[in-house]
Amino acid sequence: MDPVPGLVGFAAALRAAGLPCDVQRVQAYLGAVAELDVAEPTQLYWAGRLTLCAEPDDLPRYDDAFAAWFAAKPPQARQKTTQRPRATVTMAALTEVGSSSGERETTELKVAASDTEVLRHRDISQLTAAEREQLREMMATLHLAPPLRRSMRLRPHRAGRLDPGRILRAMRAAGGEPVRLAYRDRRQRPRRVVLLIDVSGSMSPYADALLRFGHALVRSAPASTEVFTIGTRLTRLSRQLRARDPREALVAASRAVPDFAGGTRLGETIRVFLDRWGQRGLARRAVVVLFSDGWERGDASLLGEQLARLSRLAHRVLWVNPHAGRDGYAPVQSGIAAALPHVDALLAGHSLATLEDLMREVRRA
Repeated sequence: MDPVPGLVGFAAALRAAGLPCDVQRVQAYLGAVAELDVAEPTQLYWAGRLTLCAEPDDLPRYDDAFAAWFAAKPPQARQKTTQRPRATVTMAALTEVGSSSGERETTELKVAASDTEVLRHRDISQLTAAEREQLREMMATLHLAPPLRRSMRLRPHRAGRLDPGRILRAMRAAGGEPVRLAYRDRRQRPRRVVLLIDVSGSMSPYADALLRFGHALVRSAPASTEVFTIGTRLTRLSRQLRARDPREALVAASRAVPDFAGGTRLGETIRVFLDRWGQRGLARRAVVVLFSDGWERGDASLLGEQLARLSRLAHRVLWVNPHAGRDGYAPVQSGIAAALPHVDALLAGHSLATLEDLMREVRRA
């Protein structure tokens, strides 16, 4: 008997209970179960718990659904473990002294913050080697739902404007009687996202993380995402970043980029991008994201002219500056000062949390 329908039904029950059981999680669950003994409830329980649950609040609902679906009691988790705990808890004691009675009242304020949550807000340039490796694993799990736009072509739809052709064909097949009305409307299509990543010397502390971020976006929507590096020259990396493994993708990208940690000529490289790719359609109605700190060694007025040209082609132009998230930052660099009037938004990009905010901003576009 094929167990897949029952397992998919279990995932649907979890989804109805409020767990985020999307297609990727269900596929991971089925892949895990294929390597285990389906007749063993304990193995079945842990396979689902590790793949279908996203946060600790999901565990009680998962246990209830597992007991109801498989009529089996969830196994008790072990209290002691030899592995390094992934979460750290900070305890702060707040002591208050009563003025009237003279008695001391002590209240403990418990603040819990996981290592992962702290790492999400750390500046990428200040991470240790171990923290960078953990951040790479976290970035490999990022998934961007691409922004959508309305297609110009009409397709059959359950609502919208009437479709005379389909209605007449249905009437002819039914002997001239209008059996049902047919409609058509414009469908939603993915909007193209173009990433321009500055790999000059001043951006080198963030270059690896930004390229991994670009890899995650390309893997999420390979047909509608393009990645270029800019510095002293323009390099297209979309093909290299389509590799499934992040390490292989980054190695291929590093071999393709000849000007890593070099100078910065933003105006000239953006002009090359527009002449060769953008004007021909790659930037038209697209969301263009420029990652740079704004240090321009070339002509700043040229950068402003090219950004104005880009803003006329693109749907939205977002500038992501790693220094914008720091206290007291002001966009006074020559490059960013010249480009800022032609940019839709200036965002911070110094941490994983700010990159996740960028993903939401792109999705809303």
